[in-house]
Amino acid sequence: MKEISRRKLLLHGLGAIAGAGAVAGAAPAGPVSGVGATPLRSDPGSRLFGIRVVDAQTGRGVPLVELKTDNHIRVYTDSAGRVAIDDPGLMRGRVYFFVSSPGYAPPAKDAFGYSGIALNVTPGGAATVKLRRTDIAGRMYRITGEGIYADTVRLGHGAPTRHPVLNGRVMGQDSALATVYQEKIHWIWGDTARPDYPLGNFRSSGAVSDLPNRGGLHPDMGVNLNYFVDKTGFCRAMCPLPGEPKGVVWLDGLTVAPDKTGRPRMLARFSRRDGMKKVYEHGLAVWNDKSQIFQRHGTYPIGEHWRFPAGHPADYQENGRDYKLFSGQLPVVRCPATLEAIANPAEYEAFTCLAPGARFQGRKTKMHRGANGSLLWAWKRSGTPLSQAQEAQLITFGLIKPHEARFQFIDVETKATVRIHNGSFF
Repeated sequence: MKEISRRKLLLHGLGAIAGAGAVAGAAPAGPVSGVGATPLRSDPGSRLFGIRVVDAQTGRGVPLVELKTDNHIRVYTDSAGRVAIDDPGLMRGRVYFFVSSPGYAPPAKDAFGYSGIALNVTPGGAATVKLRRTDIAGRMYRITGEGIYADTVRLGHGAPTRHPVLNGRVMGQDSALATVYQEKIHWIWGDTARPDYPLGNFRSSGAVSDLPNRGGLHPDMGVNLNYFVDKTGFCRAMCPLPGEPKGVVWLDGLTVAPDKTGRPRMLARFSRRDGMKKVYEHGLAVWNDKSQIFQRHGTYPIGEHWRFPAGHPADYQENGRDYKLFSGQLPVVRCPATLEAIANPAEYEAFTCLAPGARFQGRKTKMHRGANGSLLWAWKRSGTPLSQAQEAQLITFGLIKPHEARFQFIDVETKATVRIHNGSFF
Protein backbone atom coordinates (compact mmCIF):
# COMPACT_ATOMS: atom_id res chain seq x y z
CA MET A 1 0.00 0.00 0.00
CA LYS A 2 1.33 3.41 -0.92
CA GLU A 3 2.28 5.43 2.14
CA ILE A 4 0.64 8.83 2.66
CA SER A 5 2.60 11.58 4.39
CA ARG A 6 0.31 14.11 6.08
CA ARG A 7 3.16 16.45 6.96
CA LYS A 8 6.81 16.63 6.09
CA LEU A 9 8.97 17.52 9.05
CA LEU A 10 12.08 19.62 8.55
CA LEU A 11 14.54 17.94 10.84
CA HIS A 12 17.27 20.59 10.41
CA GLY A 13 17.58 22.43 13.64
CA LEU A 14 16.13 19.69 15.81
CA GLY A 15 18.24 20.47 18.79
CA ALA A 16 18.39 21.48 22.42
CA ILE A 17 18.94 18.03 23.87
CA ALA A 18 19.01 17.99 27.65
CA GLY A 19 19.57 15.42 30.32
CA ALA A 20 16.79 13.98 32.39
CA GLY A 21 17.64 16.20 35.33
CA ALA A 22 17.31 19.33 33.19
CA VAL A 23 13.71 18.64 32.33
CA ALA A 24 12.50 16.97 35.50
CA GLY A 25 10.97 20.20 36.79
CA ALA A 26 9.69 21.42 33.44
CA ALA A 27 6.16 20.13 33.85
CA PRO A 28 4.07 18.54 36.59
CA ALA A 29 5.42 15.05 37.02
CA GLY A 30 4.37 12.17 39.22
CA PRO A 31 5.41 8.57 39.66
CA VAL A 32 3.81 7.56 36.36
CA SER A 33 4.75 4.21 34.90
CA GLY A 34 3.81 2.36 31.74
CA VAL A 35 2.04 3.78 28.71
CA GLY A 36 -1.55 4.88 28.40
CA ALA A 37 -4.03 7.43 27.08
CA THR A 38 -5.88 9.90 29.30
CA PRO A 39 -8.95 11.84 28.09
CA LEU A 40 -8.68 15.63 28.38
CA ARG A 41 -11.32 18.33 28.39
CA SER A 42 -12.26 19.12 24.83
CA ASP A 43 -13.52 22.14 22.94
CA PRO A 44 -16.89 21.07 21.52
CA GLY A 45 -16.75 23.79 18.85
CA SER A 46 -13.47 22.57 17.42
CA ARG A 47 -13.27 20.34 14.37
CA LEU A 48 -9.84 19.03 15.43
CA PHE A 49 -8.91 16.09 17.60
CA GLY A 50 -5.80 16.76 19.66
CA ILE A 51 -3.24 14.19 20.77
CA ARG A 52 -0.43 15.08 23.13
CA VAL A 53 2.46 12.67 23.67
CA VAL A 54 4.31 13.20 26.94
CA ASP A 55 7.30 11.77 28.76
CA ALA A 56 5.82 9.46 31.40
CA GLN A 57 8.54 10.48 33.87
CA THR A 58 8.37 14.27 33.56
CA GLY A 59 5.03 15.03 31.89
CA ARG A 60 6.82 17.09 29.25
CA GLY A 61 5.61 16.95 25.64
CA VAL A 62 7.76 14.81 23.35
CA PRO A 63 8.50 16.13 19.84
CA LEU A 64 9.01 13.97 16.75
CA VAL A 65 6.80 11.08 17.77
CA GLU A 66 5.29 9.29 14.80
CA LEU A 67 1.67 8.20 14.94
CA LYS A 68 0.67 6.04 11.98
CA THR A 69 -2.73 4.68 11.05
CA ASP A 70 -3.37 1.25 9.58
CA ASN A 71 -3.48 2.77 6.07
CA HIS A 72 -0.09 4.46 6.65
CA ILE A 73 -1.24 8.01 7.26
CA ARG A 74 1.63 9.44 9.30
CA VAL A 75 1.57 12.46 11.59
CA TYR A 76 4.34 13.76 13.85
CA THR A 77 4.17 15.65 17.13
CA ASP A 78 5.37 19.25 17.23
CA SER A 79 7.79 20.66 19.80
CA ALA A 80 5.12 20.62 22.50
CA GLY A 81 4.35 16.98 21.78
CA ARG A 82 1.02 17.81 20.12
CA VAL A 83 -0.57 16.70 16.88
CA ALA A 84 -3.90 17.85 15.43
CA ILE A 85 -6.05 15.30 13.59
CA ASP A 86 -8.49 16.77 11.05
CA ASP A 87 -9.04 13.89 8.61
CA PRO A 88 -12.83 13.61 8.17
CA GLY A 89 -12.51 9.90 7.48
CA LEU A 90 -11.05 9.32 10.94
CA MET A 91 -13.59 11.36 12.89
CA ARG A 92 -16.29 9.94 15.12
CA GLY A 93 -14.76 6.54 15.48
CA ARG A 94 -12.09 4.49 17.15
CA VAL A 95 -8.72 4.76 15.39
CA TYR A 96 -5.61 2.69 15.98
CA PHE A 97 -2.26 4.50 15.89
CA PHE A 98 1.12 2.79 15.75
CA VAL A 99 3.39 4.88 18.02
CA SER A 100 7.17 5.14 17.66
CA SER A 101 10.01 7.55 18.38
CA PRO A 102 13.79 7.09 18.85
CA GLY A 103 14.76 7.10 22.52
CA TYR A 104 11.28 6.24 23.78
CA ALA A 105 9.76 2.81 24.34
CA PRO A 106 6.64 2.15 22.24
CA PRO A 107 3.46 0.91 23.90
CA ALA A 108 3.51 -2.74 24.90
CA LYS A 109 2.77 -5.19 22.09
CA ASP A 110 -0.61 -6.85 22.02
CA ALA A 111 -1.30 -10.53 21.39
CA PHE A 112 -0.72 -10.06 17.66
CA GLY A 113 2.58 -8.20 18.13
CA TYR A 114 1.26 -4.71 17.34
CA SER A 115 2.59 -1.74 19.31
CA GLY A 116 0.22 1.20 19.45
CA ILE A 117 -2.91 2.61 20.97
CA ALA A 118 -6.56 2.97 19.96
CA LEU A 119 -8.26 6.33 20.54
CA ASN A 120 -11.81 7.60 20.18
CA VAL A 121 -11.32 10.36 17.61
CA THR A 122 -14.00 13.05 17.81
CA PRO A 123 -14.14 16.73 16.75
CA GLY A 124 -13.05 18.80 19.73
CA GLY A 125 -11.76 15.75 21.57
CA ALA A 126 -8.31 15.21 23.00
CA ALA A 127 -6.14 12.51 24.51
CA THR A 128 -2.73 12.19 26.17
CA VAL A 129 -0.35 9.35 25.35
CA LYS A 130 2.47 8.60 27.77
CA LEU A 131 5.79 7.16 26.59
CA ARG A 132 8.59 5.79 28.73
CA ARG A 133 11.95 7.35 27.90
CA THR A 134 14.81 4.89 27.29
CA ASP A 135 17.53 7.43 26.53
CA ILE A 136 19.32 9.33 29.28
CA ALA A 137 18.61 12.59 27.47
CA GLY A 138 15.11 13.87 26.80
CA ARG A 139 14.13 15.45 23.49
CA MET A 140 13.03 19.04 24.12
CA TYR A 141 12.22 21.15 21.05
CA ARG A 142 13.29 22.33 17.61
CA ILE A 143 15.01 25.71 17.46
CA THR A 144 14.65 26.50 13.76
CA GLY A 145 12.41 25.68 10.84
CA GLU A 146 8.76 25.99 9.89
CA GLY A 147 5.97 24.65 12.08
CA ILE A 148 7.85 24.25 15.36
CA TYR A 149 4.59 24.61 17.30
CA ALA A 150 2.16 24.28 14.35
CA ASP A 151 -0.20 21.76 15.94
CA THR A 152 -0.12 23.57 19.26
CA VAL A 153 -1.30 26.73 17.51
CA ARG A 154 -3.94 24.88 15.46
CA LEU A 155 -5.36 23.41 18.67
CA GLY A 156 -5.55 26.84 20.29
CA HIS A 157 -2.82 26.40 22.89
CA GLY A 158 -0.15 28.96 23.72
CA ALA A 159 3.47 28.50 22.61
CA PRO A 160 6.55 29.63 24.56
CA THR A 161 8.27 31.46 21.64
CA ARG A 162 7.35 34.68 19.83
CA HIS A 163 7.33 33.03 16.39
CA PRO A 164 5.94 29.53 16.89
CA VAL A 165 5.24 28.64 13.25
CA LEU A 166 7.58 30.67 10.99
CA ASN A 167 10.51 32.94 11.84
CA GLY A 168 12.70 34.78 9.32
CA ARG A 169 10.85 32.83 6.59
CA VAL A 170 13.11 29.90 7.45
CA MET A 171 11.81 26.48 6.42
CA GLY A 172 14.86 24.61 7.74
CA GLN A 173 18.58 24.98 8.44
CA ASP A 174 21.65 22.87 9.12
CA SER A 175 24.99 23.04 10.95
CA ALA A 176 24.29 25.20 13.99
CA LEU A 177 27.05 27.27 15.64
CA ALA A 178 26.70 29.65 18.59
CA THR A 179 28.86 31.94 20.69
CA VAL A 180 28.31 34.76 23.17
CA TYR A 181 29.32 38.17 21.81
CA GLN A 182 28.40 41.61 23.16
CA GLU A 183 26.16 40.00 25.79
CA LYS A 184 23.99 38.17 23.26
CA ILE A 185 24.06 34.67 21.81
CA HIS A 186 25.02 34.85 18.14
CA TRP A 187 23.86 31.93 16.01
CA ILE A 188 25.14 30.81 12.61
CA TRP A 189 23.71 28.12 10.31
CA GLY A 190 24.61 26.73 6.92
CA ASP A 191 22.25 26.10 4.01
CA THR A 192 18.81 27.58 4.68
CA ALA A 193 15.55 26.77 2.91
CA ARG A 194 12.83 29.33 2.14
CA PRO A 195 9.07 28.90 1.47
CA ASP A 196 8.83 30.69 -1.90
CA TYR A 197 11.52 28.89 -3.95
CA PRO A 198 13.57 25.67 -3.82
CA LEU A 199 16.86 27.60 -3.55
CA GLY A 200 17.43 29.58 -0.37
CA ASN A 201 20.45 31.12 1.35
CA PHE A 202 23.71 29.26 0.80
CA ARG A 203 26.11 31.83 2.27
CA SER A 204 25.36 31.26 5.94
CA SER A 205 22.44 32.59 7.97
CA GLY A 206 22.46 34.23 11.38
CA ALA A 207 20.40 35.33 14.35
CA VAL A 208 20.81 36.61 17.89
CA SER A 209 18.99 35.74 21.08
CA ASP A 210 19.05 37.20 24.57
CA LEU A 211 20.87 35.39 27.35
CA PRO A 212 18.51 33.81 29.89
CA ASN A 213 19.70 36.20 32.60
CA ARG A 214 19.17 39.19 30.30
CA GLY A 215 15.60 38.73 29.19
CA GLY A 216 15.92 35.53 27.17
CA LEU A 217 13.85 32.43 27.68
CA HIS A 218 15.08 29.76 30.04
CA PRO A 219 16.68 26.96 27.95
CA ASP A 220 14.01 24.62 29.29
CA MET A 221 11.37 26.64 27.43
CA GLY A 222 12.93 27.53 24.07
CA VAL A 223 14.88 30.20 22.18
CA ASN A 224 13.52 33.48 20.78
CA LEU A 225 15.63 34.01 17.67
CA ASN A 226 15.94 37.40 16.00
CA TYR A 227 17.15 36.72 12.47
CA PHE A 228 19.25 39.04 10.34
CA VAL A 229 16.85 39.46 7.40
CA ASP A 230 16.70 41.15 4.00
CA LYS A 231 13.92 43.41 2.68
CA THR A 232 11.71 40.38 1.97
CA GLY A 233 11.95 39.20 5.57
CA PHE A 234 14.05 36.15 4.66
CA CYS A 235 17.31 35.60 6.53
CA ARG A 236 20.16 37.20 4.61
CA ALA A 237 23.73 36.07 3.89
CA MET A 238 26.09 36.46 6.84
CA CYS A 239 29.24 36.05 4.73
CA PRO A 240 28.31 37.36 1.27
CA LEU A 241 31.89 37.91 -0.03
CA PRO A 242 30.94 40.59 -2.61
CA GLY A 243 32.63 40.14 -5.98
CA GLU A 244 32.84 36.37 -5.57
CA PRO A 245 29.53 35.01 -6.92
CA LYS A 246 30.80 31.47 -7.46
CA GLY A 247 30.14 28.84 -4.80
CA VAL A 248 28.44 28.48 -1.46
CA VAL A 249 30.02 29.96 1.67
CA TRP A 250 30.03 27.98 4.90
CA LEU A 251 31.26 29.14 8.31
CA ASP A 252 32.89 27.01 10.99
CA GLY A 253 34.70 27.42 14.31
CA LEU A 254 32.65 30.43 15.46
CA THR A 255 34.32 32.07 18.46
CA VAL A 256 35.39 35.37 20.07
CA ALA A 257 39.01 36.43 20.63
CA PRO A 258 40.73 39.77 21.34
CA ASP A 259 42.74 41.59 18.68
CA LYS A 260 46.09 43.27 19.39
CA THR A 261 44.31 46.25 20.95
CA GLY A 262 42.40 43.99 23.36
CA ARG A 263 39.06 44.51 21.59
CA PRO A 264 36.93 41.33 21.46
CA ARG A 265 36.25 40.22 17.86
CA MET A 266 33.81 37.60 16.66
CA LEU A 267 35.36 35.41 14.00
CA ALA A 268 35.00 32.16 12.08
CA ARG A 269 36.65 30.21 9.32
CA PHE A 270 34.93 30.69 5.96
CA SER A 271 35.00 28.22 3.10
CA ARG A 272 33.84 29.21 -0.39
CA ARG A 273 33.33 26.04 -2.32
CA ASP A 274 31.52 23.97 -4.92
CA GLY A 275 29.43 22.09 -2.37
CA MET A 276 31.34 19.07 -1.07
CA LYS A 277 33.48 18.82 -4.23
CA LYS A 278 36.00 21.64 -4.47
CA VAL A 279 37.26 24.44 -2.21
CA TYR A 280 37.81 27.72 -4.09
CA GLU A 281 39.22 29.50 -1.05
CA HIS A 282 39.09 29.39 2.74
CA GLY A 283 40.26 31.76 5.40
CA LEU A 284 39.39 33.79 8.46
CA ALA A 285 36.28 35.98 8.49
CA VAL A 286 35.74 38.70 11.12
CA TRP A 287 32.40 40.22 12.09
CA ASN A 288 31.80 43.87 11.20
CA ASP A 289 29.69 45.40 13.95
CA LYS A 290 28.45 48.20 11.69
CA SER A 291 27.44 46.27 8.56
CA GLN A 292 26.60 43.15 10.57
CA ILE A 293 28.26 40.70 8.21
CA PHE A 294 31.42 38.58 8.27
CA GLN A 295 34.20 39.98 6.10
CA ARG A 296 37.32 38.28 4.77
CA HIS A 297 40.25 38.96 7.11
CA GLY A 298 42.73 36.73 5.32
CA THR A 299 43.05 33.36 3.61
CA TYR A 300 44.65 30.05 4.50
CA PRO A 301 46.57 27.91 1.97
CA ILE A 302 44.21 25.69 -0.04
CA GLY A 303 46.26 22.67 0.99
CA GLU A 304 45.97 23.46 4.72
CA HIS A 305 43.76 20.81 6.32
CA TRP A 306 43.84 21.54 10.07
CA ARG A 307 45.48 24.82 11.02
CA PHE A 308 42.30 26.90 11.22
CA PRO A 309 39.22 27.31 13.48
CA ALA A 310 36.88 24.31 13.40
CA GLY A 311 33.97 22.78 15.27
CA HIS A 312 32.77 24.34 18.51
CA PRO A 313 35.84 26.09 20.01
CA ALA A 314 36.48 26.00 23.75
CA ASP A 315 38.58 28.28 25.92
CA TYR A 316 41.58 26.50 27.38
CA GLN A 317 44.47 27.64 29.59
CA GLU A 318 47.89 26.09 30.15
CA ASN A 319 50.82 27.56 32.08
CA GLY A 320 48.99 30.87 32.38
CA ARG A 321 48.46 31.22 28.62
CA ASP A 322 45.03 31.39 26.99
CA TYR A 323 44.29 29.10 24.06
CA LYS A 324 41.42 28.29 21.76
CA LEU A 325 40.81 24.55 21.55
CA PHE A 326 39.38 23.52 18.18
CA SER A 327 37.65 20.25 17.50
CA GLY A 328 36.34 18.71 14.34
CA GLN A 329 36.04 15.15 15.49
CA LEU A 330 38.38 15.45 18.49
CA PRO A 331 39.76 18.47 20.44
CA VAL A 332 43.36 18.00 19.30
CA VAL A 333 44.15 21.40 17.76
CA ARG A 334 44.95 24.55 19.70
CA CYS A 335 46.07 28.10 19.05
CA PRO A 336 46.82 31.15 21.24
CA ALA A 337 43.55 32.98 21.88
CA THR A 338 44.17 36.13 19.84
CA LEU A 339 42.89 37.24 16.46
CA GLU A 340 46.40 37.56 15.07
CA ALA A 341 47.41 34.04 16.15
CA ILE A 342 44.23 32.45 14.84
CA ALA A 343 44.87 34.07 11.46
CA ASN A 344 48.41 32.62 11.32
CA PRO A 345 48.73 28.86 10.58
CA ALA A 346 52.22 28.83 12.09
CA GLU A 347 50.71 29.43 15.55
CA TYR A 348 48.71 26.20 15.59
CA GLU A 349 49.67 23.03 17.48
CA ALA A 350 48.39 19.48 17.27
CA PHE A 351 48.12 17.07 20.19
CA THR A 352 49.65 14.00 18.58
CA CYS A 353 51.92 11.00 19.01
CA LEU A 354 53.42 11.26 15.53
CA ALA A 355 57.08 12.15 15.14
CA PRO A 356 57.78 15.87 14.53
CA GLY A 357 57.07 16.66 10.90
CA ALA A 358 55.44 13.27 10.28
CA ARG A 359 51.97 12.64 8.89
CA PHE A 360 49.75 9.60 8.81
CA GLN A 361 51.02 7.16 6.14
CA GLY A 362 49.45 3.88 7.15
CA ARG A 363 52.04 1.23 7.99
CA LYS A 364 54.82 3.72 7.19
CA THR A 365 53.68 6.26 9.78
CA LYS A 366 56.53 7.47 12.00
CA MET A 367 55.74 7.44 15.71
CA HIS A 368 57.34 9.62 18.39
CA ARG A 369 58.86 7.49 21.14
CA GLY A 370 61.20 8.33 23.98
CA ALA A 371 64.48 6.67 24.88
CA ASN A 372 62.63 4.10 26.99
CA GLY A 373 60.23 3.28 24.14
CA SER A 374 57.23 5.11 25.60
CA LEU A 375 54.88 6.81 23.15
CA LEU A 376 55.14 10.58 23.40
CA TRP A 377 51.83 12.38 23.22
CA ALA A 378 52.32 16.17 23.27
CA TRP A 379 51.33 19.48 21.70
CA LYS A 380 53.53 19.91 18.62
CA ARG A 381 53.63 22.68 16.03
CA SER A 382 55.28 20.39 13.51
CA GLY A 383 52.99 17.47 14.25
CA THR A 384 49.81 16.35 12.57
CA PRO A 385 46.57 15.46 14.39
CA LEU A 386 45.18 11.94 14.18
CA SER A 387 41.58 10.92 13.69
CA GLN A 388 39.94 8.14 15.69
CA ALA A 389 39.97 5.86 12.62
CA GLN A 390 43.65 6.54 11.92
CA GLU A 391 44.58 5.72 15.51
CA ALA A 392 42.64 2.44 15.23
CA GLN A 393 44.65 1.57 12.11
CA LEU A 394 47.92 2.26 13.93
CA ILE A 395 46.83 -0.27 16.56
CA THR A 396 46.03 -2.80 13.84
CA PHE A 397 49.43 -2.24 12.23
CA GLY A 398 51.14 -2.77 15.61
CA LEU A 399 52.65 0.72 15.61
CA ILE A 400 50.97 1.59 18.91
CA LYS A 401 49.63 -0.66 21.66
CA PRO A 402 45.95 -0.54 22.68
CA HIS A 403 46.78 0.91 26.10
CA GLU A 404 48.70 3.76 24.42
CA ALA A 405 45.67 4.91 22.42
CA ARG A 406 43.71 8.03 23.41
CA PHE A 407 40.69 8.01 21.09
CA GLN A 408 39.28 4.46 21.19
CA PHE A 409 36.07 4.89 23.16
CA ILE A 410 34.12 1.89 24.45
CA ASP A 411 30.49 1.62 25.51
CA VAL A 412 30.68 0.58 29.16
CA GLU A 413 27.59 -1.63 28.88
CA THR A 414 27.96 -3.30 25.47
CA LYS A 415 31.77 -3.01 25.13
CA ALA A 416 31.19 -1.92 21.53
CA THR A 417 33.42 0.73 19.96
CA VAL A 418 31.91 4.21 20.00
CA ARG A 419 32.56 6.11 16.78
CA ILE A 420 33.05 9.83 17.38
CA HIS A 421 31.34 12.24 14.98
CA ASN A 422 32.11 15.88 14.25
CA GLY A 423 30.67 18.14 16.93
CA SER A 424 30.83 15.52 19.68
CA PHE A 425 32.95 17.76 21.92
CA PHE A 426 31.87 21.12 23.35
